[in-house]
Amino acid sequence: MSRPNAALLTSCSAIGDLQEQLKKKGLADETYFVFGSDNGFHMGEHRLRPGKQTAYDTDINVPLTVTGPAVPSGEKIPEAAENTDLDPTFLDMAGVKPPSSVDGSSLLDLMRGGREEDWRESVLVEHHNAKSKKGDPDAAPSKNHGDPPSYEALRTADSLYVEYAGGDREFYSMTSDPEQLRNRISSLPDERRDELRDTLGDLKSCQGAESCRKASRVDE
Repeated sequence: MSRPNAALLTSCSAIGDLQEQLKKKGLADETYFVFGSDNGFHMGEHRLRPGKQTAYDTDINVPLTVTGPAVPSGEKIPEAAENTDLDPTFLDMAGVKPPSSVDGSSLLDLMRGGREEDWRESVLVEHHNAKSKKGDPDAAPSKNHGDPPSYEALRTADSLYVEYAGGDREFYSMTSDPEQLRNRISSLPDERRDELRDTLGDLKSCQGAESCRKASRVDE
């Protein structure tokens, strides 16, 4: 058996043991299990060397699976989630009201099958090369010369818009081009480009969950 498969089986076994202990102690019905990943990984897509730092779905679209009280089994939530949502979600699970100062929003109602009418319409994706920001804890020399340049991107349900530090821009339709292979930025009307640029700027500067939800709306 390969080491990755062995590690996976060991993890599954450990989780199963933990679930059994929770059942024995009568805590299973009030315990959440949250499984996620920090990033995806591209391996040849877009003719790039293996890596994980692009704005494409291979790198940013990762699973988040939850079980727990009132969480229906087998449901898939279409709303976009970000890592900034985890902090307020865990606070909400513990019965603590998330502070309004955090940029993310609790996912708990969505996890339980509810719907948020004013949920965000887009998410912010960023990548900054080593030493591009003074004091950045991630500013370490990279050994992968295939890393993308610094960028800031806007991902909506049906599009991806990317602004690179060098001035290049990319736009992909997720409905007609889900693999993000055909850059359509040159065919976008000026008004649409302005909307995307303005929304990206708003998301970069927003503070607090309410402000960031409003900033995520491309037409505002």
